[in-house]
Amino acid sequence: MSDARRPRQQVATAALASDSGLRERAELSVIAPTVAREDVDSTGRVGAVAYPYRVYDAVATVERPLIADRDIDYVVTVDRSRRLAVRADAFPETTTRTLEDVLVIPSDLSDDQAREKAEDAVFNWTLRKVAVGSAPEVTFERSVDAYKLFWIASRPDGDVIVDSVRGTESPLDD
Repeated sequence: MSDARRPRQQVATAALASDSGLRERAELSVIAPTVAREDVDSTGRVGAVAYPYRVYDAVATVERPLIADRDIDYVVTVDRSRRLAVRADAFPETTTRTLEDVLVIPSDLSDDQAREKAEDAVFNWTLRKVAVGSAPEVTFERSVDAYKLFWIASRPDGDVIVDSVRGTESPLDD
């Protein structure tokens, strides 16, 4: 299916917006968290940061003489703030959530720029995987805009940031 015909989930944002991205309340399409905000161990309140991504389900088609073309499937996650594309294991499940007191990181990439990053990544990954006689054809089966949530927790030995999907914790540097 071409990207122009694909169904696309829209990101909904609500209520109070400011230039800083801080919102009293925001309704966002998010990658389903495995760690809930209320489950984070903290000595104070747990803050929330919503980080923008666009995820593509991509196929690279490599033409081969005398035998059938080869299709190679990829899931590409484009980090719309740091401007980079990375491979993912699976297309994520998303859900719409209303979040209180959340910092929404703005996207630095337009839709076209995100798509270009994904195309470049799939092209390069395909060239590393197989020898090709001509450029692979890259198509996108579907895509979704979603935010990944990070929880900021206060601890006696220093604040930490918790990845809501992986559950990993890292010290929050000043």
